[in-house]
Amino acid sequence: MTSVLEPELGRARKRKEDARLITGRTRWTDNLTPMGTLHLAILRSPVAHARITSINTDEARRMPGVSAVFTGRDIADEQGSLPCAWPITEDMKAPAAPPLAVDEVCFAGEAVAVVAARSAAEARDALDAIDVDYEDLPVVLDMAAALQPDSPLVHDDLGTNRNATWTFDSAEAGTGGDVEQALSSAEVRVDRTFRQQRLIPAFMEPRSVVVDPTGEQITMWSATQVPHILRLMLSMSLGVPEQKIRVIAPDVGGGFGGKLQVTPEEVIAFVLARKLGRPVKWTETRSETMVSGHHGRDQIQKLSMSATRDGKITGLKVELLADMGAYLRLVTPGVPILGAFMFNAIYKIPAYHFSCTNVFTNKTPTDAYRGAGRPEATFAIERMMDELAAELGVDPMELRRKNWIAHDEFPYDTVAGLTYDSGNYEAATDKAVELFGYQALREEQEERRRSGDPVQLGIGISTFTEMCGLAPSRVLGSLSYGAGGWEHASIRVLPTGKVEVVTGTSPHGQGHVTAWSQIVADRLGVPFEDVEVLHGDTQISPKGMDTYGSRSLAVGGMAVVSAADKVVEKAKKIAAHLLECAEDDVEFASGRFGVRGTDRGTALAEIALATFAAHDLPEGVEPNLDADATFDPENFSFPHGTHLCATEVDTETGEVKIRKYVCVDDIGTVINPLIVEGQVHGGLAQGIAQALFEEAVYDETGTLTTGTLADYLIPSAADLPEFITDRTETRATSNVLGVKGVGEAGTIASTPAVVNAVVDALRPMGVNDVQMPCSPQRVWRAVTGARESSATAPEAGGGLGSMDVQGGNR
Repeated sequence: MTSVLEPELGRARKRKEDARLITGRTRWTDNLTPMGTLHLAILRSPVAHARITSINTDEARRMPGVSAVFTGRDIADEQGSLPCAWPITEDMKAPAAPPLAVDEVCFAGEAVAVVAARSAAEARDALDAIDVDYEDLPVVLDMAAALQPDSPLVHDDLGTNRNATWTFDSAEAGTGGDVEQALSSAEVRVDRTFRQQRLIPAFMEPRSVVVDPTGEQITMWSATQVPHILRLMLSMSLGVPEQKIRVIAPDVGGGFGGKLQVTPEEVIAFVLARKLGRPVKWTETRSETMVSGHHGRDQIQKLSMSATRDGKITGLKVELLADMGAYLRLVTPGVPILGAFMFNAIYKIPAYHFSCTNVFTNKTPTDAYRGAGRPEATFAIERMMDELAAELGVDPMELRRKNWIAHDEFPYDTVAGLTYDSGNYEAATDKAVELFGYQALREEQEERRRSGDPVQLGIGISTFTEMCGLAPSRVLGSLSYGAGGWEHASIRVLPTGKVEVVTGTSPHGQGHVTAWSQIVADRLGVPFEDVEVLHGDTQISPKGMDTYGSRSLAVGGMAVVSAADKVVEKAKKIAAHLLECAEDDVEFASGRFGVRGTDRGTALAEIALATFAAHDLPEGVEPNLDADATFDPENFSFPHGTHLCATEVDTETGEVKIRKYVCVDDIGTVINPLIVEGQVHGGLAQGIAQALFEEAVYDETGTLTTGTLADYLIPSAADLPEFITDRTETRATSNVLGVKGVGEAGTIASTPAVVNAVVDALRPMGVNDVQMPCSPQRVWRAVTGARESSATAPEAGGGLGSMDVQGGNR
């Protein structure tokens, strides 16, 4: 009798990938060096804006080991312009973006020359011998100033620093009322301006690329999140037939959106490999990562919220300025637009208006960073909920309960035009409140306030949802995005009954190999160990849309499920033939096909071998069990949760300590709770880092002053608290497994929870905002400023007037 395998879904399997990763038997791109490889080093501009008047490379060409030196002018006709796949408006301004600057540099860190040498050290040494003359041009770094009529221009030929303005209005869209009317007739109105600081993805593995042009195809290995998109963009940008390009993403050590890109260095390496007829390799230094890899966030958010006296929200108006940096990268202009659909969050808001103006500055380009637009939106709305609660004098949790969508109101059509399919905000919040000990902490807070304790307790709330599983192709099309949101998978059943899964998703730490093995093991009734997952190589997996936006499971995983179901249907025909029964009488369970009402049956492995032999197959049936599937979701998926943070804020030193952090997330069906925990913990670390530690800072000349890990403050484990995590479960209705997404959840929810806690601690002193990161200096300045303001205007008391708290992040 065949033993029944234990179900895999919901099982906390250790990741298959980990044994190789933690023992160093990995294949990072930097580990690969084909025979005859030339190593590249890139000279970068030290100035933010200048004309290149001359470049002398003669001495560099004579340096030991140097094979060639190229400037942008040398390859101007071959390198093309870096692609932007998201023209958000018909009149969007898009400057030419040469991978290697030709006549002008527009940010400090832009590539201006490249050396090819026998070794990486020799290539780097030769950079010092290149002599570049720059003619300085005016620099613009401030978004608001960049839009003034007399502002210097980042790109003269555009005639403006405005990239595009994108708007959504609920009255015009027919999804809600008129926001101006709601604001003008408001019983209560709150206006605030928040700053989303610029962040650096700071992934663990530096970017690296190897290109070998010596075979029938040009093969590129790259530390990328998007091998399929990269292949397509290289073909379209450089005019090389797509079938002649093979892109491989080997082991990739983190991305967080920072490797969702077609980078200048990838194009430069591709062009030089073809030009030199030899393999080339480039691996960045950590400081190159900081200055030239794209940055994230960087918005000024102006919000107005109206409400009734009893706390019902009546309108929300959002006006953004978003910094594009000097150029548009792959999805740069669309990133802030993703937030347009999430500012309403989990709340029933009757009227809504969103506008975003994208602005060019002389800074490193921005693009996707973990959450991509959704964390920015969640931060702003959750801060506004606390501000409205303070204005009304009510508990911020009660205000949220009064306004959120109730569990029995799903599916719910939002004011932003989306349909939330499922959720239960009450259940997640109730569990989080219990784990947190909310009431007891509020009582302790009151006691500390009464006693005048210099260390004040703050309680921060973030009740969030996000749109993930990017995305229905038709929706992306309506937003003018240059691609679809489908995903592809193939399943190959080998003659021995073992299974190969080919996935179009491309992991960089998410655990796809393990999770996909669990899904297929359950679906086909085969042992977990018998499933092999192949990915990240456009030759092996020719179709795919890759990994970003918490789409892997909700989209890529569903393609795997669909392919597995097709395998079962193909095998059922053969089983019916071999068992001499009608196909309708065949039942499948636990890897075995049986005849209904009898004990006759055959295993999938037996059918696989019989199919391979092809001695006795039904008429017209091909001799294989392999299946392909492409899944295009009908809707986004909407994970949600409640995050609660307690901070102790020293009002004398500005020091902030997180005393307790609780989160309860609802991500639908859980495939592997161990992987989920890892994703949540990592997301929390990055969200807390934005709240308290990280910021990319430029000086007045456009030089990045936080260009090393000594200056850019990334928290270590010692800087973070223990996390108390739990889950509730409401199944997604948009896919058969009921899964949602988890990769971005922790990052999206944690930042406002922490900042709300900091502000909550200081609110009795008259502080209603601390600009992120809430460093000791900024907290101290906020306290000092509030005390000075109170001393000169005692009638203001604990007023809620907006404070602009400036200063460095140290």
